[in-house]
Amino acid sequence: MDMTTAIVDHTFRKDVRRCFENQTYAIPARWLYDRRGSELFEEITELPEYYPTRTETDLLKANGPAFAASVGPKRAVIEFGSGSSVKTPHLLKAIDPAAYVPIDISGEFLEHSASLLQAEFPDLPIYPVEADFMKRVALPEAVADMPKLGFFPGSTIGNMIARTSVDLLRFMRETLGEGAQLLIGFDRIKDIKTLVDAYDDAAGVTAQFSLNLLHRINRELDANIPCETFRHLAVWNDLYARVEIYLEALADVQFSIDGHGYEMVEGQKIHIENSHKYGLRDARLMLRAGGWTPLHEWSDEQDYFTLMLVEAHPYKHAP
Repeated sequence: MDMTTAIVDHTFRKDVRRCFENQTYAIPARWLYDRRGSELFEEITELPEYYPTRTETDLLKANGPAFAASVGPKRAVIEFGSGSSVKTPHLLKAIDPAAYVPIDISGEFLEHSASLLQAEFPDLPIYPVEADFMKRVALPEAVADMPKLGFFPGSTIGNMIARTSVDLLRFMRETLGEGAQLLIGFDRIKDIKTLVDAYDDAAGVTAQFSLNLLHRINRELDANIPCETFRHLAVWNDLYARVEIYLEALADVQFSIDGHGYEMVEGQKIHIENSHKYGLRDARLMLRAGGWTPLHEWSDEQDYFTLMLVEAHPYKHAP
């Protein structure tokens, strides 16, 4: 859920139309993050049920000396999908970086968070890059010759299926280069109630977050979906080790989008998000498939969340 996006248009329209025209009933999770969605997600991170942000932040605060010893000073920190960068100061304070490069697809949000960080770290060179980090990103010339540390917190990688996750890790390796390091967060498999409650809070904020997608479709795509006819649903899929988020129709419903009519029957669901959880072996295998070698890992006492430091070693061939 840590992913943000610009308000785009034709791609949003294409994904939504495909959902109903092809009857796939799935919309990519990135479209949850319009301005209102991003505001609601910030509220979610403060909820008592939503442990990932709180647990990861505590890990970043507690392990600064260990990060510094493992990473070394004067690296350029490259944050993928930086968003509000609320966790970033804990890392920057710990490791004495040479520069900071936040990468985000939302330019306005990026500039705002970068300016706040610049005020907190006035002597640190900051080079914001507006780009889609789901592919190779051209970094500023100013950091070209610096050793690099990628930063990908929030278990954002859990929002992707395994194939996409491995592709992303490979693109990160291409962006950062051989010899670079990456500090990445993984949410761990745990008891089902804790997992589901984190995505279905008692106050209903996550439900508002999910239903906001329908409001966005109505607002941006000239639609008339009756939002009150849908409910937020979070379920654990043990086969895929993930929490799945749906919008479920509570009754038969008809609506139009861009002048095209559609209908759904009671009980039909629109799949809008996945949040994969990992055992440590799963995470290590995926990292190696993406071209990264694990070096160190840090977990909380309950093993709810893990930060892993990995390095882009030279590729080896058989055996």
